[in-house]
Amino acid sequence: MSIRCLIIGLGQIGMEYDLNLNPADCIYTHARAAAEHPAFEICAAVDSSPARRAIFERIYGCAAYASVASAAAVVDAELVILATPTSTHLEVLIEVLSSTRPEVILCEKPLSYDLADAKRIVELSDEAGVSLFVNYMRRADVGAIEIKHRIDSGRLHTPVKGVAWYSKGYFHNGSHVFNLLEFWLGPYICSKKLNPGRLWEGLDPEPDILVEFKGGSVIFRSAWEEAFSHYTIELLSHSGRLRYDKGGELIELQSVVCDSGTRLLGDRKEFIPTSMNRYQWQVFEQIAQYFAGTPVTLCSGLEAYTTLEAMHESIIGSEL
Repeated sequence: MSIRCLIIGLGQIGMEYDLNLNPADCIYTHARAAAEHPAFEICAAVDSSPARRAIFERIYGCAAYASVASAAAVVDAELVILATPTSTHLEVLIEVLSSTRPEVILCEKPLSYDLADAKRIVELSDEAGVSLFVNYMRRADVGAIEIKHRIDSGRLHTPVKGVAWYSKGYFHNGSHVFNLLEFWLGPYICSKKLNPGRLWEGLDPEPDILVEFKGGSVIFRSAWEEAFSHYTIELLSHSGRLRYDKGGELIELQSVVCDSGTRLLGDRKEFIPTSMNRYQWQVFEQIAQYFAGTPVTLCSGLEAYTTLEAMHESIIGSEL
């Protein structure tokens, strides 16, 4: 039997990113992933916009409602996708848990801009017996998982030194990078603020920060989203150079070679296969595995809270 899915929020990640794209090439949204993955069935959606609801009903062939309560009165979903704006996550979660009791909730990142609200989201889900995951989708990408395997096995050495570029807010988009580096390098240890930066849209800070993880140190640097989006990581270690580029679409490794007694980065690059053109499908694949009782690499609610807690601590950390 298919896993019944309710999508709350039909904005960019909910439905819009891949509306006009071929699903054979790209699956970027919850709606497309749920429609294409054989383990899932979309049973309904919720959005405040009549225009979005009409588009969803036309493309996906099932009802869209204006409120969580009206949808929950009709459908009994095992998976609820929470893809509303970040500032509404706690409010909408409370609506969900007062109206229905899914087995799994997949919440968009970050959990909240407010650390207390993020903690409450985790607590309420736990109290309700609902498994909470957060959509840091890179942790479901085959390339990112391969890098973790190589680090854990010692094929890629630690400690590392690195630089990570992000744009459009430290919490909104920088948390993707931070969470991925925790996945690879282990827990946050400490940080030094290099430059406080500006506020993106008056809300989300964009600092430059030196962050120490268990497996090494990485300098986070903010780019200018209004000029161009930029998400890339470069890590150096005794085993060579890892380049994670184009938001994870390109992963390449250069090993160390010996030339006339001098150790250099070799000209040959190993390209690690990725699945970022279908990143949301990969997330749903892991959710299906979770329902089947198989271990997954998805970010749990508690792990996402730990990421936010570390990022908040780094924001208020000492300056060099």
